[in-house]
Amino acid sequence: MIESVKITAAGLLLACFFSGPAAADPAQAPASLAQRLEQEFKGGYPETRKPTGKVQTVDLVADEAQWGIVPPYQTAVWAYNGTVPGPVLRVKLGDTLKVRLTNRLEQATTMHWHGVRVPNAMDGVPGVTQPPIQPGDSFTYEFTPKDAGTFWFHPHLNSPEQIERGLYGVLIVEDPKEPKYSQDLVWVLDDWLLEKGAEIYPEFVTRHDLAHDGRWGNLSTVNGRFRPSIPVKAGERIRIRVVNAANGRVFAPALAGLAPKVIAVDGMLTAAPFPLQSFYLAPGNRLDLDVVIPKNAQGQVLAVTDVFDGDPAVLAFLDVAPEAAVKTPGFEPPKASHFPAWSEAMKAPLNHEFILDAERGGPYGITWTIDGKAGHDNLAAVLPFGQFSRLRFTNRSGRLHPMHLHGQFFRLLAVDDQPARENFWRDTVLIGPEQSVDIGLVPMDKGLWANHCHILEHAESGMMSTIRVE
Repeated sequence: MIESVKITAAGLLLACFFSGPAAADPAQAPASLAQRLEQEFKGGYPETRKPTGKVQTVDLVADEAQWGIVPPYQTAVWAYNGTVPGPVLRVKLGDTLKVRLTNRLEQATTMHWHGVRVPNAMDGVPGVTQPPIQPGDSFTYEFTPKDAGTFWFHPHLNSPEQIERGLYGVLIVEDPKEPKYSQDLVWVLDDWLLEKGAEIYPEFVTRHDLAHDGRWGNLSTVNGRFRPSIPVKAGERIRIRVVNAANGRVFAPALAGLAPKVIAVDGMLTAAPFPLQSFYLAPGNRLDLDVVIPKNAQGQVLAVTDVFDGDPAVLAFLDVAPEAAVKTPGFEPPKASHFPAWSEAMKAPLNHEFILDAERGGPYGITWTIDGKAGHDNLAAVLPFGQFSRLRFTNRSGRLHPMHLHGQFFRLLAVDDQPARENFWRDTVLIGPEQSVDIGLVPMDKGLWANHCHILEHAESGMMSTIRVE
């Protein structure tokens, strides 16, 4: 377990410079600051998505399974359709996804579509949007994703155990207009707390986990495997979709000898690609990388590492085939068609300040709170649909908190009152000890949405609230 670290504004979030939209005609300029911010947002992402009429139907079963995390050992896990991660679901933008989830576990479960702007009833939060799926029962999730990108799905009930045991998968929503890469890879990062020959440590939401940054394991994996070898070819241009599915661990992925460019964060394309440099990938976050394998790399083995703790820890290897290099596709990387400047956003009034803290007591001995309250019965804020809102998260604790807002994307505006220069949307933002962040958003999806820490132990012990968009 790492000790708590003070993450500065420079260290927490990558500073990116970008160009704002063209200046508006003064004769048509909105009269108020709010109107100007909403006008700048227009076209940032769609309110609705017209379905194509095509429906993709999938059956998923949550059940016990055996999985070879560390060969030759077999580990007893919980899995979707017997694999960790579960099957990668791919749909075209505009197609409807219909997933029938059958629960064969001995406890209730649900499925949350992390980052996907689904109808509120499909969000998978028990007690907020749906009842739990009891053992032996099924529930069908049906929705048309509004955005292309990299998303993932996981339980939202007893998450510290169910996700730690392997229940998660990835949803890719493909935009046919985006360029085709040599390979389109999915890398799900996770860590595991194993003992006794690769058995999962069976105690969850411990006081140690709660007093620290959640449950950190002693072994990290890519796609459920310890240090896998991933075959590539010299000259290939690869899109790598990286997902952090860990309970609490923060990763800072690095690819030795390569120059990856970040083209999407949390599923949404950036306004312009930027180099991957010490990006802290918190639980729930995703990155899409544009990577070219050097043409002179035939026969080499390139390390994929995690540098969050400073010393590189190997996650996987890129095994470059010895044959001659292939032709590298030459195209401009995809980017967002529009991204708001919002240079005046910090002048907007604050809609709500969420206070993140902990107190003694509760069922686990330590209760993590939002605004001094615990659990999703806490309706922390009501936001107006289609109007600009500025929110602040103030962390009064000495621990990390990746805050995840369901149903909405937001832009980071400031860290400790210092302007942030990110050129991308988020659905999860990492907040350091005794740090505050400001975010801006224009809610485009009505309903009652969860807002919580994505360190699963913190959320389970109370760091969970709801926001209503109306």
